[in-house]
Amino acid sequence: MDNHRQVAIDFFQNHSYLRHNQRRQEHLASLGLDFAGASVLEVGAGIGDHTSFFLDRGCQVVSTEPRAENLAILRSRYPDLTVQPLDLDQPDNCLDQTFDIVYCYGVLYHLSQPAAAIAFMAQHCRRLLLLETCVSFGEAELINLCDEPADAPTQSIVGQGCRPTRSWVYHQLKLHFEFVYLPTTQPYHEQFPIDWTVPSTVSEYTRAIFIAARQKLDHRLLSEDIPDRQFRH
Repeated sequence: MDNHRQVAIDFFQNHSYLRHNQRRQEHLASLGLDFAGASVLEVGAGIGDHTSFFLDRGCQVVSTEPRAENLAILRSRYPDLTVQPLDLDQPDNCLDQTFDIVYCYGVLYHLSQPAAAIAFMAQHCRRLLLLETCVSFGEAELINLCDEPADAPTQSIVGQGCRPTRSWVYHQLKLHFEFVYLPTTQPYHEQFPIDWTVPSTVSEYTRAIFIAARQKLDHRLLSEDIPDRQFRH
């Protein structure tokens, strides 16, 4: 295994990263959304630590990732899966299909052009866009661009990311989807605050989850408003 692949594995397979993934997927499962047999576009897949969530539910998954070293690991882990390069900061026309679900967890805040990325994902989404991202506290619609280390396999490949407010993400999604929701619950992890009235000092990262839908979802755990307070699921 070459050094680039080993560095990527070391980044993605450390204890804190694995724990974070577990809490996120526990939470997604707790929402009880119907994923069975769906077609799924997974963007920014890294080395595929989230991919099996949908494969285990009988989904047909196309998994995408911009970094060559991550793609190599992804292909080795899922040799029967459709895996292809995709840079959401500069999406090309490599995709000529739409999907029931677009899955974008932990990706948007690593982008320098998040509005264009949301538009691209919406274009390829027939039913649900599942989005989790780091955000900033505050009610204003702000994108909050920031620098990231481009040489780190989990960070922005262009060296610039963003930390948008929840309001910015919500209203960008509303440009493309009639229905946008935030869960009333948050994962059991310190990076997911449950009180948005006071900026958290527990973690340097603050995360939120959004679900954009083509049709109305009558779901007790989803709110069409941006909640000030949430609960652990």
